[in-house]
Amino acid sequence: MSDLVWESETPPILHRPVLVLAFAGLFDAASAAAAAVEWLSTDRPIETIASIDPDPFFDFSQHRPTVSLDEAGQRTISWPENEFVAVRASGASRDLVVLSGIEPDVRWRTFADTVVELAVTLRCETVVTVGSFPEAIPHTRDPFVFGSTTTPGLASRLGLSRPQYQGPTGIIGVVHDGLDRHQIPAIALRVGVPHYLGNAQHPRSTAAMLRHLEHVLGFPTGHDGLGPEIARWRDLHDRAVSTDPQAEAFVRMLEIEFDRRAELELPSADDLGASFEAFLRDYRPEDPPGSPPMSPPAPPPDET
Repeated sequence: MSDLVWESETPPILHRPVLVLAFAGLFDAASAAAAAVEWLSTDRPIETIASIDPDPFFDFSQHRPTVSLDEAGQRTISWPENEFVAVRASGASRDLVVLSGIEPDVRWRTFADTVVELAVTLRCETVVTVGSFPEAIPHTRDPFVFGSTTTPGLASRLGLSRPQYQGPTGIIGVVHDGLDRHQIPAIALRVGVPHYLGNAQHPRSTAAMLRHLEHVLGFPTGHDGLGPEIARWRDLHDRAVSTDPQAEAFVRMLEIEFDRRAELELPSADDLGASFEAFLRDYRPEDPPGSPPMSPPAPPPDET
């Protein structure tokens, strides 16, 4: 029995969909990655496609449900939510399916298989996961966005590295393992957040991720709309640093090192976008990766 709860009996027909995932947890510093995915569905028509039943995957003493009263005074319980939403934009080269979710507490392999099930059923061309991490960078610069993939064709075409990280992983690492086993192309993108800001918001990192996604996926993200928030938080950060001469000197040192690294910049987002399109044209042109050839999308499982 699947833990995937579909909103309708028949999955929607989407145009060249790409699944974009972010999960709150260890690999989402300052919630910059989750904020980027949530921004994708802001101020545009969306369609809820499916959700993952929370009951098998959460320890509710750690992720407690909340109770609230509606306008009629009726009690409502809200559970930890992992909801997939289709996002469409006029003139975009594809539709997106996005999930800004919550990392589960238990049964990670089953949870990852549920994500893969959705990607296969919707015939997603590829899956992009986004994350953020503390990095020794200044808040006065647009942070780098790094990419990696375990798909050989994507690695060579886009000039991306294979993952080199070894150590404790999050649910994204387990999802990528499941995608590899089903031969679904996947990219991991991650953006740095100035490590000295702690858990303070840093919308500049969110905007950097959105710009990268826009160029690579050919989907308008509306990242310019973050301008006022970027300016507001830049002012707050500037004022905090200005109260400490040692902090000011530290930020200047980070700026010098950042500018040096910028000279060794990775391929531009525009170049990556063109290479990404070429890869998808060459990769199983008749059927999207992960889908059964010459057959319609599988019907959703019965709910019990």
